[in-house]
Amino acid sequence: MEGLVKLSFYCFTAASVAMFAASLAYIFHAVGRVRVERQVLATSTGETVTSTHASFDRGSESAGRWATMLTAFAAVLSFFSVVARIGATKRGPYSNMYEFSLAFVFAILVMYLIFERKYATRQLGAIVLPIASGMAIYIWSLPNSLRESTELIPALQNNLMMTAHVSAAIFAYATFAVSFAAAVLYLVQDRKNLSWLPKKEMLDDIGYRAVTIGFPLLALVLILGSVWAHDAWGSYWSWDPKETAALVTWLIYGIYLHTRTLRGWRGSPSAIVLLIGFAAVIFTYYGNYFFGGLHAYGGV
Repeated sequence: MEGLVKLSFYCFTAASVAMFAASLAYIFHAVGRVRVERQVLATSTGETVTSTHASFDRGSESAGRWATMLTAFAAVLSFFSVVARIGATKRGPYSNMYEFSLAFVFAILVMYLIFERKYATRQLGAIVLPIASGMAIYIWSLPNSLRESTELIPALQNNLMMTAHVSAAIFAYATFAVSFAAAVLYLVQDRKNLSWLPKKEMLDDIGYRAVTIGFPLLALVLILGSVWAHDAWGSYWSWDPKETAALVTWLIYGIYLHTRTLRGWRGSPSAIVLLIGFAAVIFTYYGNYFFGGLHAYGGV
């Protein structure tokens, strides 16, 4: 068991290195290169005037290919990290913030690669991979004691419900990270209209498609959480800070779908709602640190 715990951590360490490198490569690919052109002009008096003009050009395609390859490596290594953790604990790796965050990193990488392949665009990685890398840094900052395999408290001793409930949460949050990246790039395109970034129509569609996946998953999180809460604590809903924050997050994305579908909100207004929605995701993820509640056990 101890060997599997170490193997899981070593795989995560290797995945972290790959993610950091992929983040840089995606940024080089997405930001583009600055091209400075200098012209020497002759005036009617015979004098010469030098002018310079700076322009942005398409980013490195090779950097993009390397970024995709490194992200795929990170996803595979994260998968082995999660599997080794499951082998060590004999349950879903969701009992504390260390395990939950390991699985969340894996989910982000998988969902990003799916959208990259579907839409044949890599620029989203310049935002999504730094998010995954930031999560990796957070994991590194957690106490070493959370890496150890420990017994679950009685409220968590429902392996099936815990696995279903938390798996739905991590993949919902991962798709919302993709929608956030699409929204950021949409707002950039709305102001700059850079030729090498995806068209605004594509970015708007990516954000919408990601939410149509994450929204029902988050609804499933709320439903399963209520059923589990009734079994564990005798009440379907306790207005616990984390469950309340998850409900607010779900409502924000519900507003996004409603306004976009029925009210015709597209473009910048919808992108701004997606930014607010992801801010709510982050608050839901870390809010228990500030407000405690029933989800405060084990660092969760």
